[in-house]
Amino acid sequence: MEERVTGPHGGVGERRLVSAKPNQSTFRGRLKRDRHLYLMLLPVIVFYLLFKYAPMVGEIIAFKDYRFADGIFGSKWVGFKHFESLFQSVDFWRVLRNTLLLNVYSLVFGFPVPILLALLLNEVRKEWYKRTVQNLLYLPHFISWAVLGGIFIAMLSPSTGVVNMLLTKVFGLEPIYFMASSAWWPFAYTLSGIWREAGWGTILYLAAMASVDPQLYEAAKMDGASKLRQIWHITLPGIRSTIAILLVLRMGHMMDVGLEQTLVLQNLSVLDVADVISTYVYRVGLQNMNYSYTTALGLFQSAVGLILVIGVNRLTRVFGERGLW
Repeated sequence: MEERVTGPHGGVGERRLVSAKPNQSTFRGRLKRDRHLYLMLLPVIVFYLLFKYAPMVGEIIAFKDYRFADGIFGSKWVGFKHFESLFQSVDFWRVLRNTLLLNVYSLVFGFPVPILLALLLNEVRKEWYKRTVQNLLYLPHFISWAVLGGIFIAMLSPSTGVVNMLLTKVFGLEPIYFMASSAWWPFAYTLSGIWREAGWGTILYLAAMASVDPQLYEAAKMDGASKLRQIWHITLPGIRSTIAILLVLRMGHMMDVGLEQTLVLQNLSVLDVADVISTYVYRVGLQNMNYSYTTALGLFQSAVGLILVIGVNRLTRVFGERGLW
């Protein structure tokens, strides 16, 4: 770009070239300025497009009688036939009830555990002890359910399990068949989920606590506040936004129960409480090849999860938090 420079007495001076800078307030300007960051983001975008959004085209078979020979687009349209069959099925309402109950148990008993563990670890002053406990807590997260479930079932065994040995020798109680009892199985399932995931969630809350201003604690000490008062009035408000975001994300999974965990822990004796949507879809959809019916179920599951996420996100914004958007 050419720029005319005036002389010392107001006359016309020489002309010189000035490089034109992109307008950083426009999209093209930001794209040029942050091109290296967008380039690093490109593989992630491609991954989600290929493996998350492209498969959503297959959701249309929920409205068709899908046949392998005809393909997705060649199969016959049947409208809401499969949704009507779904809502009229007794099995559907049973697995829906079990899915919601297990998720409610995990939310009520499992969601506060990482917060409590993070609060306790945040007060530990010996770094070696703190790091050791942290490693032991989140180690189960990296172990497969095939291994972890076997360990958990062995621990609750009525004959050789550690838990039943303590109940028998210390409290004089009869052995309890935790994994074969419809009353005890949801408790065992919830406990196993807490054991595997609580340590991983603790890391997130500890990272949030690290951002709390230490001067607030010093001021609270000078005012005579006890440890509990400091936790209640400083630490918890400091991580409230993190709690809100994780709660919104957790509500998105209220219609979803992990297939691997459930398959490893369930057995024929407890199918009335252990059969959930994921195992039902696996059995009816993959084993019995009823793809259209289970796709309708998956679409219903996703729609309810989306409604829950939007509702809870709006509720968190009402209470003054930022939420996800």
